[in-house]
Amino acid sequence: MELWNQLMQGFASASTPINLLWAFIGCAVGTAVGVLPGIGPAVAVAMLLPITTQVDVTASMIFFAGIYYGAMYGGSTTSILLNTPGETGSMVTAMEGNLMAKHGRAGAALATSAIGSFVAGTVATVLVTLFAPAMASFAVRLGPPEYFCLMLLALTTVSAVLGHSTLRGVTSLTLGLAAGLIGMDQITGQIRYTGGVPELMDGIEIVLVAVGLFAVAEALYVVLYEGTAPDERNAMSKVHMTGAEWKRSIPAWIRGTFIGFPFGTIPAGGSEIPTFLSYATERKLSKHKEEFGTTGAIEGVAGPEAANNSAITATLVPLLTLGIPTSTTAAIMLGAFQNYGIQPGPQLFETSANLVWALIASLYIGNVMLLVLNLPLVGLWVKLLKIPKAQLYAGILIFATVGVYGMRQSAFDLVLLYGIGVLGVLMRRYDFPTAPVIVGMILGPLAEAQMRNALSIGEGHWGIFLQRPMSATLLALVALILCGPWLARRMRSGKTVE
Repeated sequence: MELWNQLMQGFASASTPINLLWAFIGCAVGTAVGVLPGIGPAVAVAMLLPITTQVDVTASMIFFAGIYYGAMYGGSTTSILLNTPGETGSMVTAMEGNLMAKHGRAGAALATSAIGSFVAGTVATVLVTLFAPAMASFAVRLGPPEYFCLMLLALTTVSAVLGHSTLRGVTSLTLGLAAGLIGMDQITGQIRYTGGVPELMDGIEIVLVAVGLFAVAEALYVVLYEGTAPDERNAMSKVHMTGAEWKRSIPAWIRGTFIGFPFGTIPAGGSEIPTFLSYATERKLSKHKEEFGTTGAIEGVAGPEAANNSAITATLVPLLTLGIPTSTTAAIMLGAFQNYGIQPGPQLFETSANLVWALIASLYIGNVMLLVLNLPLVGLWVKLLKIPKAQLYAGILIFATVGVYGMRQSAFDLVLLYGIGVLGVLMRRYDFPTAPVIVGMILGPLAEAQMRNALSIGEGHWGIFLQRPMSATLLALVALILCGPWLARRMRSGKTVE
């Protein structure tokens, strides 16, 4: 009952006209930020951080939270329509969503994305409300061995489902792992694999690679190979979901929500890993496997979008209860708290209860705002597909260039962007999947750091991964994923012989 009373007080605070206005502005700005490739919520929040000197603490936190989850939704729009993810968390959405758009089903893809975001965001907010302290205390008990095995499971699962050729998929994944290790060693501080190029000392930005492999490569590929061909996109049939699409989307939304939430609560989380795991799950469970990678499967949009938004909402758990940011944007929000002289942690629910519950209540309000804001715009967004190719892809290149240059104001980044874009064209030309490159870049440095930390704890003995129940269980799952299909084939062939 006390929890209910506190939440009601939070709604009373978040529902004041000025706070509702800040929530709406945050959602609108976040959606715009998500649509534009290369900017991202972290950059937007950082640029707007000075407003903390002029605005009430509750209003500014509600504003920043609106930008955060608004950007995660906005990134799906250009992913689906133009194969140009505005955010790394929207990469998986581009895989099936863009195929749906090319076959006249962009409206359904955008609708399942919007509704899935709302469902996942709302369920995840309920979980934050009910289980924030318990989830955070569980996440704290996970150590480097568990995190490394979690990374290994993610890599194994993703490499098993992406691309039509396992060899090509693993090759792309290896390329991403290698690129992720360029720059400064996270543990020793040594500079490695830079080839003497000082601009590579800080590593290669993941957003830069994502924009290069998806946005720039898409535009260059169209110019080189499809410029004179007739438009391959089918005529738009509808801008809503059929009963069958609802039936296929609802289980995917639920599965995606519960896959994404735990990843938001742990430091090794983020929205990229659960979106790929959700995609792998949907591809495995779907009764329409023939649609994946061909005409576009709606489950491949619904599940990852739900996982993305659920993970984003869950990052508030460790931020508020432990003062631990699990994403770049959460780290900047932590700085905003500190600007007000507030230190998130176990005592925050007691010392600043009104602020915390108003922020949680604003998540419910913001999810409704995003749904109301974006569902009516589905038809408008779809009209982007009617823009002539030349102007459309020129615009994509302009936005990609400006967005990447704005990150570090580096001319070298632009050279790298277009070099990666050419690589993306070659990979697409010879049927190498590009998504595993991003997965490898994200997970490679994390997995390496956790593995080395785990070996330090185990004094150099690899047995440390088998001595702890959860890490041993995760390793058993990895072995099952790797060996299961082979064992199943052997058993079937044995039965055939008999």
